[in-house]
Amino acid sequence: MDSGLDAPGLALLGPAASPRNDAREMADRRARCYHPPMASILTTFILPIAVGAVALVLLLGLINMMRGGSPNTSQKLMRWRVLLQFVAIVIAMAAVWAMGR
Repeated sequence: MDSGLDAPGLALLGPAASPRNDAREMADRRARCYHPPMASILTTFILPIAVGAVALVLLLGLINMMRGGSPNTSQKLMRWRVLLQFVAIVIAMAAVWAMGR
């Protein structure tokens, strides 16, 4: 009962298991999942830094408020947080735009 194939399980998998079809399928996946370098840099490095900066300023404001610190410092931290949130949203939108190109 020799099927003429080198690997016994290859007969069960059918023609889709050939190395040529696998390579073609991987190339198709890579083409569909391609992200431009700018999108990759934005989502991997810059966006997490911006979100971390927002979280840090928020925590500093909460700590200042819990300690009963200066209201002027709280106001300044609130303004910085709003500005950093705006920057983080702009970066997120730029990343989404770059992924779509």
